[in-house]
Amino acid sequence: MLRNCRRLRVLTWHVHGNYMYYLSQTPHDFYLVTKPGHPPGYAGKVGVLPWGDNVHEIAIDDVANHQFDVVLYQHRTHWEYDREHVLSPAQRLLPRVYVEHDPPQENAFAQWHWVDDPGTLLIHVTHFNRLMWDSGVTPTRVIEHGVVVPDGVRYSGELQRGIVVVNHLAQRGRRLGADVFSETRTRVPLDLVGMDAQRLDGIGEIGNLDLAAFSARYRFFFNPIRWTSLGLAIVEAMTIGMPIVGLATTELATVIRNGENGFVHTDVDALVDAMLGLLRDPDEARRLGEGARNTALERFHIDRFAQDWHDALLHVTA
Repeated sequence: MLRNCRRLRVLTWHVHGNYMYYLSQTPHDFYLVTKPGHPPGYAGKVGVLPWGDNVHEIAIDDVANHQFDVVLYQHRTHWEYDREHVLSPAQRLLPRVYVEHDPPQENAFAQWHWVDDPGTLLIHVTHFNRLMWDSGVTPTRVIEHGVVVPDGVRYSGELQRGIVVVNHLAQRGRRLGADVFSETRTRVPLDLVGMDAQRLDGIGEIGNLDLAAFSARYRFFFNPIRWTSLGLAIVEAMTIGMPIVGLATTELATVIRNGENGFVHTDVDALVDAMLGLLRDPDEARRLGEGARNTALERFHIDRFAQDWHDALLHVTA
């Protein structure tokens, strides 16, 4: 139960749409820094997500003239440039949080995080990410994902195919598993959805509010990604009761338990065997999907996520 307290005014940026929407389920007011045309990182309340009344837009040139209680950074550009050139001197002294959405990209275990500030709370979205980053003197906390799926959407699995959800997979290459996907689809029927999926003969982008229902018809969700955070699309698929198959890397190895809610392995041949088995056995796929849903409701419920963020914001502003 969220404790009663005054609503905080949180200055932040729209970096990842679904994550920002889930973050806005926390009972505070969020002010999104915008630029004309809503470019990436300054998007505001764009798209089809049902933004609540607690989410506001604020033009970048007006930020310094407003009062806030806490600043929540979500990208290196905002920390290194906007903090110095957009915020007023008084705003730079406000309580501050930085949420790091990714594992280190330059060195798996020795990359120093640029925040490096004992006065900032650095929040990682997975325990794996916190383990791998060198966060220096910065205090850290982990807030795992929480998601919302449309009411009434549940896994059906009638399509004898797997679905892969990755944006710009062709452009992002080996780190996101483009080679794994391309090789695996020659042995298993797979459909790719996401931005620019057509470059790899995929279906294309499916809208945020439509993805869960679109995915629900597929027999399983396949994650070919070598190195990333735990994808929100995976958690959303689990929440509707969908079995997950993927590489046993990063945080996914702690989420999927073989024979209980899906199958993970570092051997792609073993993953292919598991996927072909699910295509042959829809009852087993449904059983694993129920396990996935149970895991999601226990570990990634939106109420837990909102409570964790509520506690973090109260902590830094205490």
